[in-house]
Amino acid sequence: MKLMYINGKFTKGTSKEAIEVQNPATEEVIDSVPRGTPEDIEAAVQAAKSQFDMWRRMGANERANHLHEVARKVHEHKEKIVHLLTLEEGKPVSENEEEVEWVINTFRYYAELGRHHRGSVLTSGEASQFNFIIKEPYGVVGCIVPWNYPLLLLAWKVAPALAAGNTIVIKPSEMTPLTALYLAEYCFDHLPAGVLNVVTGYGLETGESLVKHPDVPVIAFTGSLATGQKIASIGAPMMKKLHLELGGKDATVIAEDADPEIAAKAVAYAALINAGQVCTSTERVYIPRIGADKFIEAIVAHVKTLRLGPGLDSTTDMGPMIGEMYRAKFEKQIAEAKSSGAKILTGGGRPKNLTKGFFHEPTVLTNVNHNMVIMRDETFGPAVPIMEYTSFDEAIRLTNDCQYGLGAVLISNDTKKIKQFFDDVKAGTIWINDPLTDNYAGPFGGMKYSGGARELGEEGLDEFRETKHVHWDFNMEDKSYWYPYGRE
Repeated sequence: MKLMYINGKFTKGTSKEAIEVQNPATEEVIDSVPRGTPEDIEAAVQAAKSQFDMWRRMGANERANHLHEVARKVHEHKEKIVHLLTLEEGKPVSENEEEVEWVINTFRYYAELGRHHRGSVLTSGEASQFNFIIKEPYGVVGCIVPWNYPLLLLAWKVAPALAAGNTIVIKPSEMTPLTALYLAEYCFDHLPAGVLNVVTGYGLETGESLVKHPDVPVIAFTGSLATGQKIASIGAPMMKKLHLELGGKDATVIAEDADPEIAAKAVAYAALINAGQVCTSTERVYIPRIGADKFIEAIVAHVKTLRLGPGLDSTTDMGPMIGEMYRAKFEKQIAEAKSSGAKILTGGGRPKNLTKGFFHEPTVLTNVNHNMVIMRDETFGPAVPIMEYTSFDEAIRLTNDCQYGLGAVLISNDTKKIKQFFDDVKAGTIWINDPLTDNYAGPFGGMKYSGGARELGEEGLDEFRETKHVHWDFNMEDKSYWYPYGRE
């Protein structure tokens, strides 16, 4: 059993039960972790709280060195981390290598950005005054991390929160806790005890306790809309800072000028990376009615070439889904679409050659519409539902006809269509011809029901800093506008 990390020590805490961690490609148990309790959250929060003043007052250079050391250690342990990540989460090794590189460079990026500045000087209203802005850490940050990118989405929260001067309590997903504990043991171990803590457990027992804790002013969460709404309902009366990234239903629009073969590869990558289990996965594809057959033929042909298998197999293009519950939900969406008139052109079921593991074939559907669940609700599975449009204005209307607004993709070289797309589509990230690519300096986050949080960039650092305005008058003297009024 891998133990929790509280106040610089590995401990079972008050847990009396264990949570088994399953390999989604084989259904075998890899290891287990303690089923944490509210008492364990209390211990972790108090440890983080006790170190907050020390950590926030630490010189920026020293704090930056700590973050650089995290990056160095992750790089040193990269091969073992990638292997463990593939075992517990299921993505192919190549995708996990990219995830770990993102972790390394996120810590490097915020190590430097954290000492770049902590505020600004304003033009003062009077010659005797000095006005400036200070950006300060909040205190203890609760980071609730999902299973689909358990290290990348951890780093996107932890690195800027630490760089800003906060201390941390991490609640990893109960499905993928092992890599977070590995980082605690080998990559976070140089941090002063209590600055960073990891408590394993289920959401109702540890996650909710973290959200409810009065000494945790910030909750950073990535996950489902329903869970985010519950967190908001708990946190709002306590006036917590809520950093919520709540998923999406991203669209890809293929314009008439797009090359069908290139569009097919772009769509397959955007829709099927990590078996479609990405908040920014393309879950709706809109193609022009003119030439639709060519686009559909190219997409179906390309998807048929993709190889399913365990992530550790170097020939694998797409790995398993994370668990049976998630696969069953996905299958229900496919069945509902089919019963409502959708046509399955390839896929649609479980692969017959993979009897173990939570695999599902990549599935291309046509004849879909916005009345179907698969075109409305987040799918989080390997589906490519394709709908035709008659005009580019209609394509934009269809793209915006969604409660989510995380991202959107356009495949086109038509400059007028490109400008219309990024002007009119309501989404936090717009990708033109290069889907799902991020930039460390570019803020990531959504609009509408995807939540208003921003990760990466300076905006990602500011999510973990609150603003203080200092108004300083050098002259300690009686002001003419003080009481009593009417004096000469």
